[in-house]
Amino acid sequence: MSSLDDTLALMRDLRARCEWDAEQNHESLRPYLIEESHELDDAIRLKDDKLMREELGDVLLQVLFHSVMAEERSAFAFSDVAEGLITKMKGRHPHLYGDAAREPWEKIKSKKRTSLAEGLPASLPSLHRAHRLQDRAAGVGFDWPDVEGPSEKVEEELKEVRSELVKNPPSYNSAGAAILDERHESLEEELGDLLFAVVNLCRKAGVHASLALDKANVKFERRFTRMQKIATERGLDFPNLGLEKLDKLWDEAKTEEAAEE
Repeated sequence: MSSLDDTLALMRDLRARCEWDAEQNHESLRPYLIEESHELDDAIRLKDDKLMREELGDVLLQVLFHSVMAEERSAFAFSDVAEGLITKMKGRHPHLYGDAAREPWEKIKSKKRTSLAEGLPASLPSLHRAHRLQDRAAGVGFDWPDVEGPSEKVEEELKEVRSELVKNPPSYNSAGAAILDERHESLEEELGDLLFAVVNLCRKAGVHASLALDKANVKFERRFTRMQKIATERGLDFPNLGLEKLDKLWDEAKTEEAAEE
């Protein structure tokens, strides 16, 4: 069976003998790392083990690529990456690899950080960033004891959004899209607070908001596609049906879906 040493040897050989691989650098590979990570995430979402195995290999390729290039620059080697990982994981589990008492990881990390956001990537998706910021705050005790507090906070923020909509109702263009004017900023702030509160409720309930939203997106797309299929089968002009008839198709799509489960 192939070993990690075999993959390293292959990567070094590719750097030596493949023109494309030899031309790459850390910067040029950044898009590929992001793309491969998303493809692995898709495989996990689809629960496709064969695809997951393949995509894990592609992510590993990126790790090897960067490690070998760093090795060529005498910056560090893959063994240093492995050593750093082992050191970090043992540090996260002092009760397993030492004689320290068990302690939450965020609490351990908070002792070393100079700010709440330190170490969080600037490009981290907003929902995930909100979850991580809340996690970190909870690590030092700034958290509700259960879901009751976050649930009430969502209701409070929703009331503020509704109040803002009453005070400054949005204007709409002929296509039905909201016009961005001076009222937009205050409404954006209130809706941002509501989203942040919903993420906190998700976190406290043991649900990751980005995963929950991903599943909701898939469900909406699936049902909407079913609506279109029903309309096509009946010879209906889907784009011009109007909201009332579209709502009925939506309910029909939901009923069909429930019957198939």
